[in-house]
Amino acid sequence: MSGFREWRGRRPFAGGVLLFLGGAEILLTMKAPLPVILHIGMQGLAGYLLPTLMLICGLLILFNPAQRLFYSILGILLSLGTWLTSNLGGFLVGLLLGAIGSCLAFGWLPDQEPRRSRRQRRKEARDAEAAKGPVGHQLGGTA
Repeated sequence: MSGFREWRGRRPFAGGVLLFLGGAEILLTMKAPLPVILHIGMQGLAGYLLPTLMLICGLLILFNPAQRLFYSILGILLSLGTWLTSNLGGFLVGLLLGAIGSCLAFGWLPDQEPRRSRRQRRKEARDAEAAKGPVGHQLGGTA
């Protein structure tokens, strides 16, 4: 399991997965029954092309994180384009998933330190306080 955890930590995993899920959700809403589907905009090739490209961008963000900026910009443009072409962006759910995923991928930094848990930060703060010692003894006089 630690191998997957290391692989996931070296890429914008959450952003890629959310962008992929946004495209998948939009494609699934395209298959909804006819009375459920809102006919807004062109329902032709673009209605299927944009969410398919969102799926591909999500996978490319996961497997080629060096190009994440280009894929995330393309992903946000595709997500916003689905508003017109694919049932209001998969009834807004797919559009929001794609937009949030693209923003997460765009903001990801590859060389930052791994996050420490809150428990670990508290323990380090307590250890630092204990290393300082009592304040009255440091002054050298009576308090």
